[in-house]
Amino acid sequence: MADNVQTAASASSAAPSSHWFPAVLLAWLIPGGGHFLLKKRERGLALGASVAIMFVFGIMMRGAMFHPEGGDMLTTIIYYGGFLGDLLSGVLYFLASWLGYNQVDMAGHVHDYGTKFLVGAGLLNLLAMVDAFEIATGQKD
Repeated sequence: MADNVQTAASASSAAPSSHWFPAVLLAWLIPGGGHFLLKKRERGLALGASVAIMFVFGIMMRGAMFHPEGGDMLTTIIYYGGFLGDLLSGVLYFLASWLGYNQVDMAGHVHDYGTKFLVGAGLLNLLAMVDAFEIATGQKD
């Protein structure tokens, strides 16, 4: 078991960035795109559809998008973390921003869940990026 962990760690450090960087970048920009580049079409389709559906549900629930905002430590962590979570959705975030989606943060369960869905879509895409990295470096099939 320890040999597998050591082999996986050495595989990622030995893999040049030219092998994994395009897949990870594409996985961020287009959810599921990194898997298509790595010839894992079914997995890419499932991940891309999951991220897109989650993001669209967040928009339909009128979830608020986070913008970097300072203040006390907790406010800074929440707003910068939420912004990073939104940004991880890649082209979906940019498309919504460019089309003028700007929902203010409002009280209500539906709006709050919508905000969580938007951030959750980005975090799910982060997992897809990690998966694409592991496939590209040979740690995973």
